[in-house]
Amino acid sequence: IDADYVVDEKAKTATLTARGIAKAEEYFHVENLSDPSNSTVSHHINQALKAHGTMKRDIDYVVKDGEVIIVDEFTGRLMFGRRYSNGLHQAIEAKEHVNVNSENRTLATITFQNYFRLYDKLSGMTGTAMTEQEEFGTIYNLDIIEIPTNRPNQRDDHHDVVYKTEAGKFRAVIQQIKECHEKGQPVLVGTVSIEKNELLSKLLSREGIKHNLLNAKNHEKEAEIVAQAGKLGAVTVATNMAGRGTDIMLGGNAEYLARADLAKAGYSEEVIVDATGYADTDNQEILDARKLFAEKLAQHKSEIASEADQVREAGGLFIIGTERHESRRIDNQLRGRAGRQGDPGETKFYISLEDDLMRLFGGDRITNMMERFDLDEDTPIENKMLTKAIENAQTTVESRNFQSRKSVLEYDDVMNKQRELIYSQRRQVLDGMDIKETVLNMMHTSIGNHVSLAFGGQQHLDAAGYREMLRGLEGMYFAKGAVSVPEAEVPGKSQEDFDQAFIAAAEDFYENKEAEITSPIMRELERVVMLRVVDEYWMDHIDAMDDLKQGIRLQSYGNNNPVDVYKRESLEMFEEMIAAIQDETVRRLYSVRLKKDEEVKRERVAKGMVENVGGDGTKPKKQPTRVVKIGRNDPCPCGSGLKWKKCACKEYHSN
Repeated sequence: IDADYVVDEKAKTATLTARGIAKAEEYFHVENLSDPSNSTVSHHINQALKAHGTMKRDIDYVVKDGEVIIVDEFTGRLMFGRRYSNGLHQAIEAKEHVNVNSENRTLATITFQNYFRLYDKLSGMTGTAMTEQEEFGTIYNLDIIEIPTNRPNQRDDHHDVVYKTEAGKFRAVIQQIKECHEKGQPVLVGTVSIEKNELLSKLLSREGIKHNLLNAKNHEKEAEIVAQAGKLGAVTVATNMAGRGTDIMLGGNAEYLARADLAKAGYSEEVIVDATGYADTDNQEILDARKLFAEKLAQHKSEIASEADQVREAGGLFIIGTERHESRRIDNQLRGRAGRQGDPGETKFYISLEDDLMRLFGGDRITNMMERFDLDEDTPIENKMLTKAIENAQTTVESRNFQSRKSVLEYDDVMNKQRELIYSQRRQVLDGMDIKETVLNMMHTSIGNHVSLAFGGQQHLDAAGYREMLRGLEGMYFAKGAVSVPEAEVPGKSQEDFDQAFIAAAEDFYENKEAEITSPIMRELERVVMLRVVDEYWMDHIDAMDDLKQGIRLQSYGNNNPVDVYKRESLEMFEEMIAAIQDETVRRLYSVRLKKDEEVKRERVAKGMVENVGGDGTKPKKQPTRVVKIGRNDPCPCGSGLKWKKCACKEYHSN
């Protein structure tokens, strides 16, 4: 192959070719890139290839204020705080020439499916569940019931029209928008990515068509833009976020217009929220805002009523889909924006053979069909068979994605059992459970393992073996000299004899330590140390399980079921982690030393002396105190459970 790497868009992977491997080996001065010692370099190269080959700007992520922010492929919204794992996010940051931040450490992990399964009852309502019936049934054991519409559906869903090229498709979309715009019919155009969203916006601007643009880059205006998408002659271009949760009412949304009037009048967002609510209040500002809101709402409703009739006469809201999404559910959600509550409406999807879905999953049948008709790029095909073929392509992708999610869940189910065990025990410790007996049992196990290792299956020890065994226990579990067996008597002692002697000495040592620092402090110390150790080892275990999962699929080449191998090996790893947690907890509790007040004071004095010695003899500047502002509707920090505005505590209401 005449290339350094190959991108498989279908599987979303990028791999080096033989030529690329040779170049990488030369650049990084390594003899064999596949050698285990070069696995780190190989991993970074693979992630860099993925960042360049499969991750696309304004589709998978956006760059905002010098940061790479992930875009949710289903909602089109920005996912602040989320980062790709395994160094992929760093590779994208390097690609986009922004600051490369350090990799996050996973403290805890759970799949959405297992998170939802934590609830005793699961239910929900959506207008687009029927396409996902199999998944809801398989994963959550949920039945789906279709409820008839409140009023008869008057929406006209046109057949898909297919064009040869993307340019031809967009010309047709612009023409359709022009026709609707001229007769005052509002249009909502759905796009699958920010990139296509902005391209269509430029084409509309070139034609002089005034429109509103909505994507993840201006998501804060989402409700405001979508609420008015039903106004006479309105044109709205949106990604598949499409403002769900905000009603597109024909003629415009009176409530949002009234809220905008309150904002213009100078009311804060907090007051506007209270003004549009129904809670009892004696605050004059809120009462005035409510009065103004009611007046403006009535005014806008009367204005909108006649406009709504004009929009109905024009045909209602026209939904244009510029591409089919991988999931039919997303397309159905876009369709569902029109024809609400018996209103008229129209929907139409414009597709080209250059669209990702058609190119990757459409198959030869659709291409051959288009070639047979031998049409130019501005001539569309409206054909039921073609529409069916497109839906079949979507069904294929949905099935692949479902199998992928099902596979992830199979692996996470193994992890879930371990997760439940760790977190249930962790919860008991957090709730104040007395774990002294648990700690002593851990100590018994640790000492027993140490002695067993020293004996190594023999019946008796010699003097050298005894000294070696004692060296690992003295000074840790008990003071030097606390257990003293004459070397002449060592060969006559059994493993059980040593176990009893060492455990008795260790218990005495622990009781003396508890008497020195008091029982309440010792109980708290046990809990703190146990939680710290569990958290540290659980984090390492998550990483180890992730590494195991990466390579476990190769087991299928040996005619082994990867999930079964994963279960077996992960159980061994979990048991090793539990043993390591026990050893480390006991080791830390036996070696911990609490500082007395005098020692802490001496440290503070010494630290102060060091800090105050400056070249000019000046004292360090005092750091400004940060004042946290409490919102009127925030819970009062005093713990009364009331909102701040309703609470009367002196501590936080001194002014």
